Amino acid sequence: MSIWWSLHLRREAASVPLARRLLLGTMETAGVDPDISYDLSVALSEACANAVEHGGGAMHGGATEAYRVTAYLDGEKCRIEVADSGPGFPRAGSRPPIRPACTDAEGGRGLCLIQELADHVHIDSAPDRCGAVVSFDKVLKWRQDAPLMAV
Repeated sequence: MSIWWSLHLRREAASVPLARRLLLGTMETAGVDPDISYDLSVALSEACANAVEHGGGAMHGGATEAYRVTAYLDGEKCRIEVADSGPGFPRAGSRPPIRPACTDAEGGRGLCLIQELADHVHIDSAPDRCGAVVSFDKVLKWRQDAPLMAV
């Protein structure tokens, strides 16, 4: 069985826990192992926080821009994608280097955390459009009593 959902969220800090709770609820209902769910929820929180912080500015008329979160649970894998409409990543190499932040830095650990928590990470900033897309997947483990366990 496959499950997917997509959210369009305002670029506000309050949207981050909303996306995280929806993901955790979906995974709990499906029967995904809690440790896997937790790892993916932390990675999603980091990707959403990046979209909120770096994903663009205010739109015309004072409205706040949005970003999109899409999650797919399909068979043995979960794929999550967070896309914003900000300036994207610099063109040099088309992908930002993922380096640990300085120990005294207050930020800069998000992409590194995502890379550590997920099995595969893809970061894109297409030259033909604005914005960045951070997607990551993880192989799922299921609780023994999982109602939607992949067969």
